[in-house]
Amino acid sequence: MLNATHEELLRRAKEVDLPTRHHIDGVDEAGSGATFAVVSPRDGQTLAQVADAGEAEVDLAVAAARRAFDTGPWPRMAPADRGRALLRIADLLERHREELALTVTLEMGKPITDAYGIELRAAINTFRWYGQLADKLTDESPHTAPDALALVTREPAGVVGAVVPWNFPLTLASWKLAPALAAGCTVVLKPSENSPLSALLLGRIATEAGLPPGVLNVVNGEGPVAGRALGLHPDVDVLAFTGSTAVGRHFLRYSADSNLKRVWLELGGKSPNIILPDAPDLEQAAATAAWGIFFNQGEMCTAPSRLLVHSSVADGVTDAIVRRARELRVGDPLDPATEMGAMVGANHLERVLGHIDTGLDEGARLRVGGGRTLAETGGSFLRPTVFDQVDAGMRLAREEIFGPVLSVLTFDDLDEAVRLANATEYGLAAGLWTSDLSTAHQVSRALKAGTVWVNCYEEGDLTVPFGGMKQSGNGRDKSAHALEKYTELKTTWIQL
Repeated sequence: MLNATHEELLRRAKEVDLPTRHHIDGVDEAGSGATFAVVSPRDGQTLAQVADAGEAEVDLAVAAARRAFDTGPWPRMAPADRGRALLRIADLLERHREELALTVTLEMGKPITDAYGIELRAAINTFRWYGQLADKLTDESPHTAPDALALVTREPAGVVGAVVPWNFPLTLASWKLAPALAAGCTVVLKPSENSPLSALLLGRIATEAGLPPGVLNVVNGEGPVAGRALGLHPDVDVLAFTGSTAVGRHFLRYSADSNLKRVWLELGGKSPNIILPDAPDLEQAAATAAWGIFFNQGEMCTAPSRLLVHSSVADGVTDAIVRRARELRVGDPLDPATEMGAMVGANHLERVLGHIDTGLDEGARLRVGGGRTLAETGGSFLRPTVFDQVDAGMRLAREEIFGPVLSVLTFDDLDEAVRLANATEYGLAAGLWTSDLSTAHQVSRALKAGTVWVNCYEEGDLTVPFGGMKQSGNGRDKSAHALEKYTELKTTWIQL
């Protein structure tokens, strides 16, 4: 538990030693000397000038990862030894938990209670889970004729480029790094330019935990430069990306234009949350709908941004969400009492405000929110926002906003609800609230989404895979299935 007052956390935040260099081949590396500013969204102040990678720094990091894979001990270690290294990373993340949580809060505006209690918990659990799994995987020996022996083995795929976003900078990095490392791959991690600081700390921690030089490298930089260089690099064997669908398309092109590296994409979403009149508890359904869209400032690919509610209960459910939006405490993310922090930055705030203006122009009804708050702080704060009377053709109902903006649509029968839910280019997640078991199964099967939550939202653990359908991407993070992205299948046929 994080037991500290606002004043104590303000003081401790000033004492955090923020890293500013790349982490390459086991050491901090300044590179060319070029830098960019990391600005805190809580007050608009510059936190640090961080080393900015160009192609030369990416080449240096990839070369270190290639050496570590081709000639180093990591891919040739016993899986149990790799697992123990991941467990040491988990232990060190726990030891540095407050420092890391403060860094995440400073760089991307997440409330400190969520950074400490959710973000860091997820990262620690991920390294621990894959550390425990590393030596429990098995190869295959299919039954053949008596005069032959067939072996199907999984081998590490090679050098992995991992490009991750700012909204869950440590959780999403861990979802990529832990299975890749457990499989025996080496990695070059490029965090978002909005949130490089926590990733650099993670790189240091991995080296402190005993990872050999070059096994995990961290380079900072702009997507069109450093991200592009990773995507095009001929010595990168696998590229794993979480972010927007538009950028995901670029990585597919980079693969086609280089070495046909495998590209795994976890992309955008416009997730429906369907509430039927027979929901077990309509108050709980409304409370969860409000939590889901306002958690993490709505900056979630799985955010239930389209509330599809039966017309017979729509008014009551919507009113309950509006009341919760008005009660929600928006404030300094370093204050433990804050429930919703700052948007990641001024540019993103303006983008979300543009979506709100579009909704008003299209004729949706604004029920609550819709504008900035706490502007005097210099931070990027937005009021929780709810629109109803939204039509399925409006941009509010079609485009990913990535902010605390809920669109309420109504339906009259189950077939209409499913049609509305699937009327999107995305297919990442969905929610369904019903007391009828048959309805739960039938609708879950009909929804085109990688995850369907029934009578809950954002629940689950590392045993289940996570990923999307349609333009929400391919491949899966979490679970043993994630290892499929970072391994190659080899068949060995021995004639006896």
